Amino acid sequence: MGVDGAVKWGFLSTANINDKLLPGAKESSDVDVIAVASRDAGRAEAYARKRGIGQAYGSYEELLEDPQVEALYISLPNSMHVEWSVRALEAGKHVLCEKPLSCHPEDVERAFDAADKAGRILMEAFMYRHNPQTKRLVELVEGGAIGRLRLVRAAFSFPLADASNVRLNAELEGGGLMDVGCYCVSGARLLAGEPESVYGEQVAAASGVDELFTGTLRFPGDVLAEIDCGLVLPVRDELEAIGEEGSIFLDDPWHCRRPVLEVRRMDGTERIELEPEDSYRLQLENMSAAIRGSAEPLLGREDALGQARAIEALYRSADEGRPVAFTS
Repeated sequence: MGVDGAVKWGFLSTANINDKLLPGAKESSDVDVIAVASRDAGRAEAYARKRGIGQAYGSYEELLEDPQVEALYISLPNSMHVEWSVRALEAGKHVLCEKPLSCHPEDVERAFDAADKAGRILMEAFMYRHNPQTKRLVELVEGGAIGRLRLVRAAFSFPLADASNVRLNAELEGGGLMDVGCYCVSGARLLAGEPESVYGEQVAAASGVDELFTGTLRFPGDVLAEIDCGLVLPVRDELEAIGEEGSIFLDDPWHCRRPVLEVRRMDGTERIELEPEDSYRLQLENMSAAIRGSAEPLLGREDALGQARAIEALYRSADEGRPVAFTS
């Protein structure tokens, strides 16, 4: 990691997803989680004690003021991502913000402007992008393994029974597309670039957020993508890149816990099995290395802005009942 050693991290909130990052953080010599904050001091102290984190704060502001903390992982509800990312950046912290950073392009621009002004790094936390399975997928598609790319299919869903869950809260910008569909959008964009137009359809939950969403995206070069996501469907997570000479199918594209790529051609199927790697650890290590100046951050302004533009357009299309085209 270099002469300055491990980057000292703080976790802003005690959200459940933190527990997916902490094991990898503990395994890495590049990452040292030293503090956590909650709006409730008792909760923060209990959380820190159970997970072996040295410092607990009863407000987010106190964490921002800790001079020992170099970087923050922000896992607040979606509607709070940009506000607290900007506040953290202005306080001199580097920020890894849980996805989606925002579905409002102007807010994404504002957050990255704050990062640039502060001379700090801001990254949207799409952990799957850091996994070797994803890198191998891109290499195969770009290397012509399936011929000319024509179609991307992506799905991510799970059943959510708890009506009080933050994912169903409209004021906190919940919804299936924001929670899991953003991965599908990201995967399609990774393989095909930025969309030229999109068309979305949604079914709303009682709270007003989308509990089921499907989308069609058109990309340059006559490439199409079909995505679906939902909070009322069985557990599903798939990604398939389909070309004129075959397809590449991933049964576990987002969590990458079982990294296998099936290259399907007319003459048979080739299975490419990879060793499992902790995507969350790789994400933290990439960010930490970027902070130390020994690597480039994998994801930055342009990717986060592309995500926000696509999600915003899909929601607008579903609301207006018509395709939405992107203007240059």
